[in-house]
Amino acid sequence: MSEPLIARVARWASEIPDAPAYTFLDYSADHDGIRHTLSWSGVDLKARALAVRLREIAQPGERAAILAPQGLEYVVAMLGALYARVIAVPLFAPDLPGHADRLVRAYADADPVCVLTTTPALDSVRTFIDAGSAPRPKRIVTVDTVSDLLADEWEPEPIQSGDLAYLQYTSGSTRAPAGVEITHGNVTANAEQLWTAFRATPRTSTAALWLPLFHDMGLIATLAAPIVGGNQAVFMDPVAFVMHPVRWLRMLSEFDDVFTGGPNFAYEYTASRVTEEEKATLDLSGVSVMLNGAEPLRASTIDHFSQAFASCGLRPEAHTPGYGLAEATVFVTAMDRDLPARTTAFDRQALAGGRAVPVAAPYGGQDGAAAEDRDGGAVAGGPGGAGELVSCGVPTGQRVRIVGEDGTARPDGEVGEIWIQGPNVARAYWRNEEHSAEVFGGVLAGEDGTWLRTGDLGVIHEGELYVTGRIKDLIIVDGRNHYPQDVEATVQEADPAVRRDRVAAFAVPGEETERLVVVAERSRRAEGRDPAEIAANARAAVARHHELRLHEFVLVEAGAVPRTSSGKIARRACARAYLEGAFTGAGSSSGDAGA
Repeated sequence: MSEPLIARVARWASEIPDAPAYTFLDYSADHDGIRHTLSWSGVDLKARALAVRLREIAQPGERAAILAPQGLEYVVAMLGALYARVIAVPLFAPDLPGHADRLVRAYADADPVCVLTTTPALDSVRTFIDAGSAPRPKRIVTVDTVSDLLADEWEPEPIQSGDLAYLQYTSGSTRAPAGVEITHGNVTANAEQLWTAFRATPRTSTAALWLPLFHDMGLIATLAAPIVGGNQAVFMDPVAFVMHPVRWLRMLSEFDDVFTGGPNFAYEYTASRVTEEEKATLDLSGVSVMLNGAEPLRASTIDHFSQAFASCGLRPEAHTPGYGLAEATVFVTAMDRDLPARTTAFDRQALAGGRAVPVAAPYGGQDGAAAEDRDGGAVAGGPGGAGELVSCGVPTGQRVRIVGEDGTARPDGEVGEIWIQGPNVARAYWRNEEHSAEVFGGVLAGEDGTWLRTGDLGVIHEGELYVTGRIKDLIIVDGRNHYPQDVEATVQEADPAVRRDRVAAFAVPGEETERLVVVAERSRRAEGRDPAEIAANARAAVARHHELRLHEFVLVEAGAVPRTSSGKIARRACARAYLEGAFTGAGSSSGDAGA
């Protein structure tokens, strides 16, 4: 391992002590935001002080759960735990709406000896712990009240590459949340890989993001990668972005060389919400990289966003599709920062059969689509028999292979499971040997070492990775494979009454073959519409584009389709809810009524 990432904090504190390290834009009390900044010497001081406090409570290898809101205290909590060699568990404050069950599960699984929080969040943390649904920690530490004077008592300790740095809990789209064991070697390697892929400049480039710090991409891009080159990170709470997405772009407009990132929905949401008057105040010419990952990517969204902000100086090359997952720390591949996003049309039937055959089908058909992976993706869809896929680029500092069911690497152009090997790949899931062996113990014929089996399907075409879907999400009807993201995109384009990106397609057992079911949330345009008419439009589109019979179409209220903490459709959870009768009484149309 090169110099541990946490050691560089001390280095920058010595070499550039007064340079800004982390700036939090706080919109909670001021519409225009209040800036709170820690210099490199300041963040190092507070992290060392917290490390001293932590070691009074916990020993190296014990866990400290971070139950704090977005802010500088969260940064200090992570860095203090890294200094102390206490395993951080980056979670979130208990009052974050919509994630209570996930917090309970992840917290209980980690079994922390202490909790790190802030004074404003203390009451909600105490209520959470007193509820008795999770283990009681030895101590609750409010990071903002730890005395800086303790820093003088810290004596640096050697950190080994294999020492655990933190547990990154996955979003749980296909299973209960699992803690990925991220070592100091993993986080150092992945921060360097991301920094290198972005071609950041030491002390000059700036990271500016709104992604939550408990999410793997937010943690690496906002907190870790800037440490590589002594760069400044500027960030805000996700709620501040959702309330006024122009805040994100105003933040980017302040810098001459800035990188950022977000899921596909953020680009679509921002392009639709920012007004022409607001655009007149923006200068996006300094945006070097806008990483697009964490959920299905859409070529239509990329085009729409680039066109919407071209007048603001945004380079089309800035939009950078990528792929990654928590088991690889986060970052795996991305397009080159000087190349525009690349979309390739493939024959849909051939793709379903395991081959990527390019066809001449220009983008822009009625279907858009989305192929899901865990932290990045592609888009399949397009007119007729063509499917559009967005390239996720090439890996940096790691190896990617496409592997068949027989455990051998497939040649370019053939679909298989994406396997990864590199210093950023985690070693295991916390306290889950069986699942760890299955996921992290892949053996590839003719290759040394073990590989990470991602569970994602993909193909290498002209040297670049295209993601086609999740293995367990494949819909198999009459012996033919269908990607659910294809069907979902077709349905959402079939009728404006269907809410975009809130559609789940999955298969349920039938007498002779699997049956296709689609659960879709209604949009505002559904008011006054006959649900049977909406279902008929969806059914006709699926039959036309996929030669599939839709067994049942269920139209539900907004918010009813299950999603993961990072915003992806949780198809298996939706299928379980459907089979358990959770959508009984919703607008439903059976395929028996007509094809």
